[in-house]
Amino acid sequence: MDLSVLVVDDQALLRGSFRVLIDTAPGLRTVGEAGTGAEAVELAARERPDVVLMDVRMPEMDGIEATQRICAGLPGVRVLILTTFDLDTYVYSALRAGASGFLLKDTPPADLLSAIRVVAAGESLLSPSVTRRLIAEFVRRPGPAQPPPAGLDALTDREREVLTLIARGLSNTELAEHLHLSPATVKTHIGHLLAKLHARDRAQLVIAAYETGLVRPR
Repeated sequence: MDLSVLVVDDQALLRGSFRVLIDTAPGLRTVGEAGTGAEAVELAARERPDVVLMDVRMPEMDGIEATQRICAGLPGVRVLILTTFDLDTYVYSALRAGASGFLLKDTPPADLLSAIRVVAAGESLLSPSVTRRLIAEFVRRPGPAQPPPAGLDALTDREREVLTLIARGLSNTELAEHLHLSPATVKTHIGHLLAKLHARDRAQLVIAAYETGLVRPR
C-alpha cells in the first residue's frame, strides 16, 4: 500500500510542486493540500495520512500549533517540518510539539522522498550532524520546565547508554559498532526506550535525554 502524504504550505506553487514530486514517486501518494494550519488539522483528522509535510509560517494557525494538535490527537500520523531556515527558532518548538524531524525547503527531491519514507517508518529525520547542531541550539532555547518522564528511572544501564549515544547523534549502525551489538539488538533497545519514555520516535528520545539532564551539551 502506498504511503499517504498531506502537503501543508501557504504557497500554492510550492504545494503543487511537492504534490507532483510525491505523486510521481513509487509507493507514495498525496491525499490533499492545505494552505493554513487550521486546514492541515482538519484534513489530517479526515484523511489520516502517514506523513504531514508541515510548513511553519502560515496564516490562521501556524505550523507549530497545527503540529501539536495533530500529534496529540492522531498518534499514527507523523509530522515532518519544512523550513526555509536551517536553524529556524520554530523548529525546536515543533520538535517539542511532536514533530519527527525537519527539512529545508531547498532539500534535493530525492532526499525529500527518502525523508518521507524514513519518517513514515517510525524513525526520526535527525542525521548525526543535524542532531549535534540541533541539540546545540535546542539547549540554548530552553522551554518551560518539564518533569522527567516517569520511565527514566525504569531504564536499564544499557538503555541509558543507548539513549545517551542517540542524543550524541549516533546512528543505529554507529550504535551497533560502538556497543558491539547487532543492529537487531540496537533496534530492540530503542523500542524499549520508546515504550518506557512514551516517546513517538527518535527525535523525542533526543529531547528527553537533554531535558531530563541525562545528557548535557559538551
